[in-house]
Amino acid sequence: MVNRRKEDLKYLLIFIVVVVAINLFSSFFFTRLDFTKEKRFTLSPITKDVLARLKGELQITVYLDGDLPGGFKRLQSSTRDMLTDLKAYSNGKLHFDFVNPGRGSEEQQQKVYEELVNLGIEPTNLNVKTESGLTQKLIFPAALVTYNGRQMPVKLFQSRVGATPGEAEEILNNSVQDLEYAFTSAIKKAAEEGKPRVGFTEGHNELTDLQLYDAMQSLADGYEAGRMDLSKVTFAGLDKLNLLIIPKPDKAFTEAEKYKIDYFVMRGGRILWAIDNVNAELDSLQGHGGQQMTFVKNLNLDDMLFRYGVRVNYNLIADMNCAQIPISVGNVGGQAQIQMVPWVFYPIFMPISTHPLVRNLNPIRSEFASTVDTIAVPGISKQVILSSSPYSQKMQAPGMISLQMVERNLDPAAFKGVPMPVGVLLEGNFPSVFNNRAVPDGIRESVKLPAKSQFAKMVVIGDGDILKNQISSKDNSPFPLGFDRYTQQQYGNKNLLLNIVDYLTDDSGIIELRNKEVKLRLLDKARARDEKLFWQVLNIGLPILLLVIFGFVQHFYRKRKYVM
Repeated sequence: MVNRRKEDLKYLLIFIVVVVAINLFSSFFFTRLDFTKEKRFTLSPITKDVLARLKGELQITVYLDGDLPGGFKRLQSSTRDMLTDLKAYSNGKLHFDFVNPGRGSEEQQQKVYEELVNLGIEPTNLNVKTESGLTQKLIFPAALVTYNGRQMPVKLFQSRVGATPGEAEEILNNSVQDLEYAFTSAIKKAAEEGKPRVGFTEGHNELTDLQLYDAMQSLADGYEAGRMDLSKVTFAGLDKLNLLIIPKPDKAFTEAEKYKIDYFVMRGGRILWAIDNVNAELDSLQGHGGQQMTFVKNLNLDDMLFRYGVRVNYNLIADMNCAQIPISVGNVGGQAQIQMVPWVFYPIFMPISTHPLVRNLNPIRSEFASTVDTIAVPGISKQVILSSSPYSQKMQAPGMISLQMVERNLDPAAFKGVPMPVGVLLEGNFPSVFNNRAVPDGIRESVKLPAKSQFAKMVVIGDGDILKNQISSKDNSPFPLGFDRYTQQQYGNKNLLLNIVDYLTDDSGIIELRNKEVKLRLLDKARARDEKLFWQVLNIGLPILLLVIFGFVQHFYRKRKYVM
């Protein structure tokens, strides 16, 4: 018995030593194991690098708390899991908490709601089933990242225009998939000392400040956004710029201005071209008897875009998948009768590309868009990110368009074709437009352009109105970018702009996190209903049965062992 006891003490001592050694080892080396098939709980190296670079304390406040519907409880739980993972790799610098903005009196709630809206955190109004019927509930599925006094809002719920109740699970799943991208992007922007500079060109009858109001306001949290006159900016000023946006110019660029654009590209600059090559406006149609002759614009950019590997065509897309416009259909009692009708020249582009620029985006609203062709240029890769629907056709300019077209019964067979590209991403080393050419008049500074650029990126879209927010006719105030004041629908134009700007200004590859996929594994509701009793009996009875069997086996074993 003494020897047996010594043996037991020896094994106990060895066990204690092993446990202590494992704990000491784990305090110096940190790792996690993820057994899910799609590695949903594994952070990317990009995210880990962003967290490792944190120099100060970072606070994340999530406003998704309280009494939530089932789907949003899942989003809340996934958000908590994601933040727990982020905290584990932040070396103790990341802290988070969950707050219920709907707590307190109505006056307190209203004050909190106003503060959140001012911070750029938008609410979502839900219809919740109760015993007395449907009630509306206002929630804020968002978070706020705070670092060294800088604040960045994070949108957690990716809403979708015209989504049916049956698509709710898919939308929530997309929101869960984008959590790592949303938080990593916001943390990186908040942690960076200097904001990237974004310049919207002016001086060529581009979109006005009021028409670009929400575009620039949406970028204000993470970027320094403002207007830039290419005729006045110096090369030193261009060197400080991260992204140049050309929003629907209506006047020709001079050769000197093109030289500055080429200079910017040669130094690895990034450009978003939102170009209308055909002059057509709904206001002109309504003010000229419902008819307008479309004509081509002379922007003097064709040779430059061709050299870079793309061409914006002189045509208009007519698409059966389109937005609606208000048309007067009569007059009753001195009041005009307005009816909403589809307008094929306002195409709605459904982002079907898997590229992270447009993945999971809402449909994109456009006005009088043109097709975009790609041209083979060595060293330039091209990716179509936006296309028309298969039920579209193109109309060459010049041509006549009329509001009477809305009265026709459109034949889908006449529109059936193939999707036509409208937006293209180009990346690589671009050839200089001014290689072996004389420096144009107006360039006073002495700069030399190389034959090929440093690595650069640009997005070319055949519609400038994609960046334009609508304006209220009552008080001249701007609506949110992508919001249609006539149909009260919110399209994905704002998120498209934010994605493009993020992608073009960031080379760390954060936007690639949008390719993360979490499979939606839903219960078969019909089978669950039919087999409900079986699984209830199994889940309740099997554990009890196993305990009884284990008790008999243990009793039999002890009896056999100690009876002798």
